[in-house]
Amino acid sequence: MIPSQMLKGMLEGCILEIISKQETYAYEISEKLSKYGFGEISEGTIYPIILRLQKNEMISATLRDSDSGPKRKYYKLTSSGIESLIQFKSNWIALDDAVNKLLKGDNDNEKIL
Repeated sequence: MIPSQMLKGMLEGCILEIISKQETYAYEISEKLSKYGFGEISEGTIYPIILRLQKNEMISATLRDSDSGPKRKYYKLTSSGIESLIQFKSNWIALDDAVNKLLKGDNDNEKIL
């Protein structure tokens, strides 16, 4: 399981990525994150991020009937959300590269472990 402090900065971009693949709702986002190995991330964690993404006009919502209860809000990316996702991916690649270099010791001669 990934520690929650490490997840906080990444979840927004990961949620944008999930929504980019298909219109989806909060519970389904939680399920997909779990299937990708993020552990159990509650809807209580996801909803504030979704609200922030909506407020910042990165996603939009549509109410639809559900087969199993009340209507659900389905989310999709806006053009601003697509731009944010592209920026997140670029930043992630740079961060991933830097951390891997550090952990492998590529830029220095000192090895601690």
